[in-house]
Amino acid sequence: MYIPTLDPKLVGSVIAEFRKRKGVSQEVLSGLADIGRTHLSAIERGERKPTLETLYRISTALEVNMSDIIIEIEERINKSGLN
Repeated sequence: MYIPTLDPKLVGSVIAEFRKRKGVSQEVLSGLADIGRTHLSAIERGERKPTLETLYRISTALEVNMSDIIIEIEERINKSGLN
């Protein structure tokens, strides 16, 4: 039986790209999102998956809709054929 999972490296790379587009460092973003910098770093490296709460905090700090990040993740999943 196939059980789909979300690739944490893909999620982290999308979050990192959104952060870089805004020209914000991990230090600044983690402060604005009220999460630890090491936690954000682990998310961006794909070592941890963000909870919905954490994703909401990150998106709010980046001034983007959480759905924009999720849509980008879904588009990459579809392009990679992992779905």
